[in-house]
Amino acid sequence: MKPEDSCQLLKIYIGEDARYGGHNLYTAVVYKLKELGIAGVTVTRAIEGYGKGKAIHTERILDLSSSLPIIIEAVDTVEQIQKTIPIISNMVNEGMVLVTDVNVIKYGKESK
Repeated sequence: MKPEDSCQLLKIYIGEDARYGGHNLYTAVVYKLKELGIAGVTVTRAIEGYGKGKAIHTERILDLSSSLPIIIEAVDTVEQIQKTIPIISNMVNEGMVLVTDVNVIKYGKESK
């Protein structure tokens, strides 16, 4: 992937307790995206949120949730992201998967 490429952001919202093949879903997704050669992936644990069911999940001690929101973000060329969508969609049984076009300004370490 180069900054001048047409790129997309694959963003996946799931619950922390989501599972796939006996592992955390977010871990399984990261390894699958790496196997598929995606340029970069980041997993973020949110501190609060809700989804379709409108149940609030939070890290506040009095309202401690066992399933905080997890956000997985992957960026690569349009072609690379598009080929992963069917695979990732089959892995995610509950949550939200979205794709948007992005402009990559910088990618990787600059060589001197």
